[in-house]
Amino acid sequence: MTNPTGAPRVIEVRLRELRQLFDSLDPSPFVEKDLDPKAEEYIVDSARDLPSGTGWMLAIHLDQPDASLDQEQVGDAIREHFARESRRLQRKLRSLIRRGWLSLAIGMAFLAAAFATTQTVRRLLGVSGLWQLLEQGLLIVGWVAMWRPLEIFLYDWWPILGERRIHDELSRMPVKIAVKSSE
Repeated sequence: MTNPTGAPRVIEVRLRELRQLFDSLDPSPFVEKDLDPKAEEYIVDSARDLPSGTGWMLAIHLDQPDASLDQEQVGDAIREHFARESRRLQRKLRSLIRRGWLSLAIGMAFLAAAFATTQTVRRLLGVSGLWQLLEQGLLIVGWVAMWRPLEIFLYDWWPILGERRIHDELSRMPVKIAVKSSE
């Protein structure tokens, strides 16, 4: 998608040389190389600042040319990096949802056990001040056991999904490189 003028929104990065964009400690082949963490953070933050669904393009402005790499290789490496990050975030989301279901099962079992305990104690002790204290305490503990699953299903999943969507869109953006003229 593009903005109303039909052109993608541009994320601009200015560098002395192209190798500043990539993690110098990553021994992977070029297309599988990770971006430098600061460069990645800058690109992702810039994408967040742009309206969603507008389509993005990365414009890299270099002070020094790099004859060893062509524009297509650089674009492929950048898109591949964001595609890997998108897949990592998808795995993280799946893991969180699995943890949520497990936490929900444990929380429901604990809540049911707390409720059953209060019913049993009520039959044994009858209704008294001690009973009311115990009943309220067990019910509170039972509901506290539900805190984490509710937190996962109500709040924790959607920021990860949002990050995955940004990385997914960045994995499809065109990349243009411009070298500063030496005039």
